[in-house]
Amino acid sequence: MKLPANFEALIQEANQLDLYKKLIHQLNKDFLYANIDLDFEEDILPSSLKVMLHETVYKLIQEKFNEYLNVLYIIDVAEDKVKALNGDDTVELAAQVSFLILKREWQKVWFRNKYS
Repeated sequence: MKLPANFEALIQEANQLDLYKKLIHQLNKDFLYANIDLDFEEDILPSSLKVMLHETVYKLIQEKFNEYLNVLYIIDVAEDKVKALNGDDTVELAAQVSFLILKREWQKVWFRNKYS
C-alpha cells in the first residue's frame, strides 16, 4: 500500500474506493475511544473535516497535552514520525499531526476493506 502524499490525495483515494464514510466512522470511533469530544457528521465536506481536525489537534496540543498523547496512542500514529516534525510553530505542527492521524486511520480503513 502506497500512502497518499497529501490531504487531497488521501480524500481522492477514499472517494474513489467509496471509503470516505468509513474513514469518518473510524475517526469518530477512535476519538470517542480516546474520550475526545469530537463527532464528525458522515457527510462532512473534506474541507470541513480538515479544519475541524486541525483545530481539535491544535487545542489538544495547547490545552490538553496528555489527551493529545493518548489519542495518538489510540490511533497508533508512529512516534518517530511525530518526533521528526518541527515543533517550533504549533499551528503547523497541528496541521502535520492531523495529516498523520488521517493517514493512519486511512491505513486501517483500507486494510480492513482489502482483507475482509
